[in-house]
Amino acid sequence: MRICLMIEGQEDVTWEQWLALARTCEESGIEALFRSDHYLSVQGRPERGSLDAWGTISAMAAVTSKLRLGTLVSPVTFRHPAVLAKAAVTADHIGGGGRIELGMGAGWHEPEHTAYGFPFPPTGERFGMLTEQLELVRRQWEEGPFSFEGEHYTVRNLDAQPKPIERPRLILGGRGGPRSLELAARFADEYNVFHVDAARCREIREGLDRACERVGRDPATLPLSLMNPVPTSSLEEAVADLREYEEAGVVRVMAQHLEHTDLETVEWLGRELAPAVA
Repeated sequence: MRICLMIEGQEDVTWEQWLALARTCEESGIEALFRSDHYLSVQGRPERGSLDAWGTISAMAAVTSKLRLGTLVSPVTFRHPAVLAKAAVTADHIGGGGRIELGMGAGWHEPEHTAYGFPFPPTGERFGMLTEQLELVRRQWEEGPFSFEGEHYTVRNLDAQPKPIERPRLILGGRGGPRSLELAARFADEYNVFHVDAARCREIREGLDRACERVGRDPATLPLSLMNPVPTSSLEEAVADLREYEEAGVVRVMAQHLEHTDLETVEWLGRELAPAVA
């Protein structure tokens, strides 16, 4: 099992703090740093600020050398798929290729949409947008022109340039529902769930296997990951807990760290917990 770090960037994380987090991750051996993609605090703290997710990822890609960087997750309501695909490609080029992971989801935090003027369609419509965006983002990274006409987006003979140096990994975030599992089997490189127990992870893993079989995909090519809070127990207890998730089919954990100024915990994750479950 691999351990990554996940930071809630909308809770007033400054650029200087992002720098410190990225450097601590890289020095401590953490493989990837993920951040949320929100414009307002999700803890009801309107005074807290949020730097743009893809702006900070591109900037961190320029000042690190091996740390993987990505979003958990970018909502389809914030950006046109052409803009989202271009942002990920830009970060890939800045980082030298092969370090970018794009997490995508349908979006859920209605207050930030109201505040910033983003439309917030009903759940079914957002899911339709997600379906089209997953396909469009992937196709923009591939060689050659393509056209697409859907309910929400239309593309005419597009051959977006430049292509990625190395195609970003595409993560679909969801709750394990049948529609999202089917989308993951069709388009994603990884499926991510959050705040669920090992028994539920086992159910989702089994659902992913069945979805892959339905579309003719090898289930081994679609790993399952989990976003969960940073463990507060002892190292031994944390390892035992993570082993349960590993047995349920989880291959990596994005540890959600809510105290972004606490770099000692980041070091502990990279230097003690990650080696213990590797």
